[in-house]
Amino acid sequence: MTNLSNETWFRDPALQRLFALLNADGGEARVAGGAVRNSLMDLPVADIDMATTLEPQTVMDRAKAAGIKAVPTGIDHGTVTLVLDGKGFEVTTLRRDVETDGRRAKVAFGRNWQEDAERRDLTINALYVGKDGEVIDLVGGLPDIETRTIRFIGDADMRIAEDYLRILRFFRFFAHYGGGRPDAAGLKACSRAKDKLSTLSAERVWSETKKLLSARDPGRALLWMRQSGVLGAILPETEKWGIDAIPALVAAEQALGWEPEAMLRLAAIVPKDAERLAALAQRLRLSNAEAAFLDHFARTPRIKDDVTDAAFDRDLYRIGKEGMIAVLKIDFALARANAQFDGKAMAKAGRLSVLLKRAEKFTQPVFPLSGADVLAAGIVPGPKVGETLKQLEAVWVGSNFTFDRAKLLARLGDLLSK
Repeated sequence: MTNLSNETWFRDPALQRLFALLNADGGEARVAGGAVRNSLMDLPVADIDMATTLEPQTVMDRAKAAGIKAVPTGIDHGTVTLVLDGKGFEVTTLRRDVETDGRRAKVAFGRNWQEDAERRDLTINALYVGKDGEVIDLVGGLPDIETRTIRFIGDADMRIAEDYLRILRFFRFFAHYGGGRPDAAGLKACSRAKDKLSTLSAERVWSETKKLLSARDPGRALLWMRQSGVLGAILPETEKWGIDAIPALVAAEQALGWEPEAMLRLAAIVPKDAERLAALAQRLRLSNAEAAFLDHFARTPRIKDDVTDAAFDRDLYRIGKEGMIAVLKIDFALARANAQFDGKAMAKAGRLSVLLKRAEKFTQPVFPLSGADVLAAGIVPGPKVGETLKQLEAVWVGSNFTFDRAKLLARLGDLLSK
């Protein structure tokens, strides 16, 4: 038997208190899902979720009697969040699906652990740990943990038909936890149902895609998504652009200690076209910040490696550093990947690396003049004020930001005298 009772998270007094609370008077609770999976894979455990035979209101009542804060975060679907020692534990009543339409399910509460396990999506996500620390496997998840196999529980087509988001979850979990090739039955079922992804809300699709793109190395998952047609179904922009930049980008991240960035990975697999990326952002309901990132990326020209430092600083001022850093990271990663075969690529990678560091350290200088200065010099309010400021700003940028306020006011006087 596999036992996790020595794990630090399992010995947490708050968790042990919840076991005692929920196992009393005929109730039974087990830790479920991610904490069990990650422990068995020697990965960090963040959230601890529990499953219980008690109905949600009973969980609420017991918590209140014990002085534990209870929040009905998803009570209609059986989930209550109990807060102990500043940590939240999601506690969900055992369930079985009564009706599903591929987007949401109507559930009935129960006490059958086998039914609860079989309604979950993947075998590695359906493992439990009881109060004694023993791992309980009702669907064959332990062997799949050993082989890092991402496999649907039971019939793959049926699991997907219950919630079409499981197509993306299959690839997301493969990106984070899978080894070798994806399970063949699951891959075929995802391919067959890919058109159903259009029935899901854009927010759910993007949330799952973003989690996939945040994996340490999403390359193999993206490859199989492309092969199965799933990638084209959610990101048609990638069809001709491809995912070839991902291996080089991931290699650079891992070699240089860059944090994985989902938005940078997305930028690497879509065309550098502001109009198309604006449409993508609208379709997938990206946040304003995410949409702005793609827009900056699309509008930033690729940087020639022979650019001078001074000219580069001027470009940074005019264009902004966010888009510049994104473009440089992708281009540097590609040049770095080619450097072992090509001397020119090696030189290019070296120069792009210098420019990237320069961009990361760049602080946007502040133009010393304002419209008030132009008005004070005697220019009447109107378009001429803005035009004059732009002329002076161009002079200031051309000086590589060295002209101070006094020099610019003197230049303003020269302009007025003409």
